[in-house]
Amino acid sequence: MFRSMKKNVITAGVLLLAIVIGIISISAMTAEKEIKRICNPNLPIVKEGWTGNIVIDGRFQYDTVPRNTPFVNAFKWMLSRNPQRHEKRSDTFRAPVQPFNPSALSNNSLVWLGHSSFLLNINGIRLLTDPCFFALAANRRMAALPCSTDSLTNIDFLLVSHDHRDHFDKKSAKILTRNNPHMEVLLPLGGNRLFQSRALRSIKTQEAGWYQEYSLNSDIRIIFLPARHWGRRGLNDENKTLWGGFIIIAGDTKIFFAGDTAYDSHLFNEIKELFGSTDVCLFPIGAYSPQWMMTASHTTPEEAVQAFADLGAKTMIPMHYGTYDLSDEPAGEPLRRLYKCSADAGIHNNVKVLEVGEVFQLN
Repeated sequence: MFRSMKKNVITAGVLLLAIVIGIISISAMTAEKEIKRICNPNLPIVKEGWTGNIVIDGRFQYDTVPRNTPFVNAFKWMLSRNPQRHEKRSDTFRAPVQPFNPSALSNNSLVWLGHSSFLLNINGIRLLTDPCFFALAANRRMAALPCSTDSLTNIDFLLVSHDHRDHFDKKSAKILTRNNPHMEVLLPLGGNRLFQSRALRSIKTQEAGWYQEYSLNSDIRIIFLPARHWGRRGLNDENKTLWGGFIIIAGDTKIFFAGDTAYDSHLFNEIKELFGSTDVCLFPIGAYSPQWMMTASHTTPEEAVQAFADLGAKTMIPMHYGTYDLSDEPAGEPLRRLYKCSADAGIHNNVKVLEVGEVFQLN
């Protein structure tokens, strides 16, 4: 998936694999489809009339419209040439990092740990999103973690939006599990498969479908919400795990964590209709180029600003940029475009760009 792997892709083995996947995809398209709708029967549904997530032949899907497999698109991308390659090489942007002590995180505040990882302290309850603290395969971490992994303790809930390796890293999860044995993990449907190894299976987990509220013995509410994205960790597990975002509600405070998503005006307007205006929106702005491939799963900075408006949010904190090199755009371009489009929209005072390790007070 990563640009740094591109030169190694053009091999006989990879091309043969692409042919095999193509044959499998064609066979799957011609076969009769089994369509189901599933949810967790033990959790409440917050949207009236919702009957569950679409599952076609054992794989989750946003809707019933046939689409190219993201794996096939990834081969096409890795065999193409980046039109921004010279600009990308000369880009010197690095996300600033400031040291951070997790034990000192005050009540009703959050801190960006890089990429899509946030640590939140809400009403004395500690939550951590999408754990990914280290380098990925063939993809180094460009912004250092602002604290030691062993200092991430006293975490009550771990929120995992989907199974992609830049959002759920098993090494990171193992450290969190070891240091937080009473932590509970909130997962999408199918997410329990991420916690089947010996080091992880002891932790308590809950799976939810879209529009389902987790059962929590605490003073906060957490609901799993839709996103336009997909899932995969290996060669044959595409969309075996659902994907989505979370809304966290504590009293009058509402925080929306989008996970990974493409833009969908209906989706974000519906979230506003269900829950009202959001106080803080944690939203992705990077990994959008090339547009022909990324538009189906990631938002541009301009689309993130539009989603922010759709949600009626008060503050937007950007994420999913500056930590890993996942796509064709230069590292600093997402922020440059965000600054421009938020100024053009007259909401630049509502956008809070955090340094990695910087604390944001919720109220």
